[in-house]
Amino acid sequence: MAVDLARKNLLHDKLRFFITVMGVAFAVTLVFVQVGLFLGLLRNATTVIEHMSADLWVTSKNTPNVDFAHTFPESYVQRVKSVPGVEKAENLILTFAQISLPTGAQESVQIYCMKNFTDWNLPWNYEGNIEDLRRGPYFMLDSSAVKRFGTFQVGDYREIIDNRMQIIGRTKEAVSFTTTPLAFLDYDRMQALSPALLRNRTSYIVVKVAPGADIETVRREIRSRMPYNDVWTKQEWADRSRSYWVVNTGLGLNMVLTVFLGVLVGVVVVAQTLYTSTMEHLKEFGTVKAIGGSNGDIYKILGEQAVISALAGFAVGTAMAFGMRPLMAKADLHLIIPQQFLAIVLIGTVVMCLAASMLSFKKIAGIDPALVFRA
Repeated sequence: MAVDLARKNLLHDKLRFFITVMGVAFAVTLVFVQVGLFLGLLRNATTVIEHMSADLWVTSKNTPNVDFAHTFPESYVQRVKSVPGVEKAENLILTFAQISLPTGAQESVQIYCMKNFTDWNLPWNYEGNIEDLRRGPYFMLDSSAVKRFGTFQVGDYREIIDNRMQIIGRTKEAVSFTTTPLAFLDYDRMQALSPALLRNRTSYIVVKVAPGADIETVRREIRSRMPYNDVWTKQEWADRSRSYWVVNTGLGLNMVLTVFLGVLVGVVVVAQTLYTSTMEHLKEFGTVKAIGGSNGDIYKILGEQAVISALAGFAVGTAMAFGMRPLMAKADLHLIIPQQFLAIVLIGTVVMCLAASMLSFKKIAGIDPALVFRA
């Protein structure tokens, strides 16, 4: 009886039910899009760290994240190589430079520079021969640069710091949090292009720990030999880089506020429509009480309505969010929606709708069963 009455009251006005479902769907979509984009941006912030095969990163003191590197003497790499348990170590330069476009405009490019890219799985998805970088004035450019730099082909020439260089390969998925396109250049050539800033200097030392060696023991030894540098594990360095963007840019607060507003809209819409429906069917609820129904039976009816609205709204909202993923991908925006998060949002949606139904329950809880016998 409770289920039949719940569905009857809820579907009595199909337009109102549609509005309820769409209100929930809007809230669900907003949560998925906001959190999904948030996770996608954070993935961009650490994608290089996570793909590289380095176990440890040696940085200058208090470097806030991977994009904001400070230089230190490149000779420090010899100290690292001499540490027991280090299989290999290499200098890595990360810098920003100006690239001249065929239009005459100039744009910034973020450049990763090493002597042996293949030893560190950098870049990880590319076309061309990465070894050719050391053989001349060449560089590789990520495909995402098309958005900022315009169309380019392998074999095209561009000027980097007023030096004419040839694009010998394209990379994919090598993106940055700031949307600045990534390029890859030989270590020695980059130092020659910017001698005032980079001669005999490096941004990082990446370290591969030998099989069987204890990573914490190796890290402590490196720290003891390089007291004016920081040494991070791969996971720590990724967490630190993500944390910088979340805390220092207000990105985390913006996400929380947007999610809160989405949930608030959903609660208001559901509460308003369920309350209106309840007020229109007071006599039916009075009948339930008149035949011996308790407040618990009443809330089962309202709860059923709330759950139906929640499940329908969640289904529509999820479909809308996943439908937006291809469109966002075209703009190099990645919408990441983990399966665990799907479950969390589903539970949250049901709880949200049940909470909204409490407004109607408070009205019905004190209803007089005699109402059904009145004219």
